[in-house]
Amino acid sequence: MINSQLPILQVMVPLLAASLCAILPFRRLTWLIALAASLAALAISLNLLVLVLNDGPISYALGDWAAPWGIEYRVDALSAFVLVLVSALGSIIMVFAPTSLAREIDADRVFLFHAMYLLNLAGLLGMAVTGDVFNLFVFLEISSLSSYVMIGLGRDRRALTAAFQYLIMGTVGATFYVIGVGMMYMMTGTLNMADLGTRLPEVAATRTVIAAMAFIVVGLGLKLAIVPLHFWLPNAYAYAPTVVSAFLAATATKVALYALLRIVFTVFGGPAMIGLPVDQILLVLAIVAMFGASAVAIYQTDAKRLLAYSSLAQIGYMVLGISFLSATGLTATIIHLFNHALMKGALFLALGCIYLRLGSVQIEKMAGLGRRMPWTMGAFVVGGLSLIGIPLTVGFISKWYLIQAALERGWWLVAALILLSSLLAVIYVWRVVEVAYFQAPSDDMLQLREAPAVMVVPVWVLAGANVYFGVNPQQTIRAAQSAAAALLGGGG
Repeated sequence: MINSQLPILQVMVPLLAASLCAILPFRRLTWLIALAASLAALAISLNLLVLVLNDGPISYALGDWAAPWGIEYRVDALSAFVLVLVSALGSIIMVFAPTSLAREIDADRVFLFHAMYLLNLAGLLGMAVTGDVFNLFVFLEISSLSSYVMIGLGRDRRALTAAFQYLIMGTVGATFYVIGVGMMYMMTGTLNMADLGTRLPEVAATRTVIAAMAFIVVGLGLKLAIVPLHFWLPNAYAYAPTVVSAFLAATATKVALYALLRIVFTVFGGPAMIGLPVDQILLVLAIVAMFGASAVAIYQTDAKRLLAYSSLAQIGYMVLGISFLSATGLTATIIHLFNHALMKGALFLALGCIYLRLGSVQIEKMAGLGRRMPWTMGAFVVGGLSLIGIPLTVGFISKWYLIQAALERGWWLVAALILLSSLLAVIYVWRVVEVAYFQAPSDDMLQLREAPAVMVVPVWVLAGANVYFGVNPQQTIRAAQSAAAALLGGGG
């Protein structure tokens, strides 16, 4: 039955499509292959979500080798949630991509972008579907290596420097992660996540297991760009082609966060089991990110760098939810994982439309753009309002649950800091809005016209989703609550 093969097809479809794109140097054909593979991955992930909600977690044994001796793919509520998010964002971005790529990447390298994008998609989906900690490392490297290439494809020579910086930091992160995996294997003799979850409590107090957790949290923290392990992210987002920035901002850090949740709670059973003050460390780092990154964003002159530092602040909110070690806190983290993907997807794609017409995303050059490109700037404003956390947007739902989680712990000061940090987002979003709507356009902008519909429509699909899931958040909240309960119960 085809349903029984869906977990492996989730990874194999984009993986095989990537191989096909690599040997077919025809940009239109490779785009069609990439789009078809993305839509197929979305259809598979939606089917998996329905099956999980109706029948519970799905287990798939590769090569019919039963877990824990063989590699297991395991899909539960949280992984299905992430699979749908990644494949949906990939599909929307692929619709947007052709015109933007023609502007930002040399024509003879577009086929390479499509191959790397599909490899990246396969890696991210594999990270979400696998139930094996070493297999997660393999998929992590597949997604990372393809990311380095995609970033370096930009025409700006600084993209190569950004890609190299990311490569160095990513390699360090991957090394830390695999060292931690090796330590866990040495103590338990297994790599299966569920099996590790049952065996680790017996040796939880040993120095080896404590060190393993420390190595893995640092390694995944580098991939997630938790402050102060974030130095690769601003340049990577700023100098990569806009389509790449949008895809990485909307998916890559979200899957890294998923991996951190899965390892810390499903494998280790939460920080309390090991006895490390991981929650306290994450709380401090989250607050530093919320304020430090937002403050730096205020002074940026390049809109992509502004959004990059904004992403660091938003990652801080997600990490803050983890630090509460409560159902409401984890629910807030998972909700914001979904919501931030919608926000940043809409905002970066809007910048792609602006770059198409202006050839720049310097804020000072956007004077009067609200009149010349009203649809594009309208979508940017919606995404910006969501980033701030205005009611009727998804950002408000995220902040609401974070504040609830803080108040449940009696942390009134943290709740106040969440509100205060949101005011910093008002400042940097307003800088763009003020220039675009309240400054007169220069003479050379008078002939400027709106971006083509094939680009504006995907932007508004994401902008509309920011409002739709802000007004009707019940489905997102239920899925996040279910996933949080499973994580806290050690489920997976």
